[in-house]
Amino acid sequence: MRIASRGRGEEGRERMTLVPETVDDLWHLSYVLEPGDLVSGDTTRRIQRNDDQMRDTGGEREHISVTIEVESVEFARFANRLRVGGVITGCSREDQLGLHHTLNVEQHEELTIEKHFKADQIERIEEAEAAADNPDVAIATVEEGEAYIHLVKEYGVDEYASFTKPTGKGEYSRPREELFGELGSALGHLDTDAIILAGPGFTKQDARDYIVENHRDLEELITVVDTSSAGGRGVHEVLKRGAVEEVQDETRIAREAETIDELMVRIGDGAKAAYGIEAVQEAAEFGAVEELLILDERLRDERQAEGDWEIDVNGVIDSVEQKGGEITVFSKEFQPGQQLKNLGGIAALLRYRLQ
Repeated sequence: MRIASRGRGEEGRERMTLVPETVDDLWHLSYVLEPGDLVSGDTTRRIQRNDDQMRDTGGEREHISVTIEVESVEFARFANRLRVGGVITGCSREDQLGLHHTLNVEQHEELTIEKHFKADQIERIEEAEAAADNPDVAIATVEEGEAYIHLVKEYGVDEYASFTKPTGKGEYSRPREELFGELGSALGHLDTDAIILAGPGFTKQDARDYIVENHRDLEELITVVDTSSAGGRGVHEVLKRGAVEEVQDETRIAREAETIDELMVRIGDGAKAAYGIEAVQEAAEFGAVEELLILDERLRDERQAEGDWEIDVNGVIDSVEQKGGEITVFSKEFQPGQQLKNLGGIAALLRYRLQ
């Protein structure tokens, strides 16, 4: 994310002009924008003229500048765009005021947001700006007969490719080199700054030796890590052990994996932890919250009055911040976020036990 400018808007709102540089940045913005916010940008719109109406042509598409009051926000992950819908409140063509429009925001397209930013939203944008300097990391996990490639994103981990080549003995078995060859070829086509090669036993080292021999340019990128399995579980082990952090400072999802594991240990021991909105609110009121954990999807729903909590989540966040606690917003796209969702979408690591 690039912050192009910051200033003051009307009615005490803050104005921020941003340039999303990655799909991750578009995802971050989907959790920053809320109904009632003002968003400005360049777009195209089909303009209906009188002569067009007479010929029933549907009008011609023109380039215009608009400001819309946000009604809906959708992160179209696989289309690599952010869809922001609402009513036009400002426009380079006055005849379009009051009409509905959808801004399709893509990478490298500038947009200006004017709103009453909350502290965690500002923090999210600033973290996205800092993450622009992080290297791109691929995690390749391999064991006998199968291999996987996952790409580390700010919003989680995406599976990029998987390969299955039965090895060993039997009618359908294939030489291990076929599996290693497909894995190496796929890694060679990635534009990445680092590769973590992980898995159980000696298979990963054999895979590394084959890949280095056939793809010399990958040798300096590969770090080998031992895990008990391949696939999703192997990736979680890599993140939990901090292997990604060695090549990408304080990766968001690595922190989430470590934090959720600490939470589960504390819950299992009946120690300093709370989960569920009522228990967390009580802990916040006593100043006992060391770190508040909240799911991004749940936070957005509650702020947009689409959730079912009777307790104001903003009040809980403010209480935690005022008493020196930290706030961590979890991604619903990654396993720790799903674990937090199963606990009600909100939990806390405590300074001391309440009971």
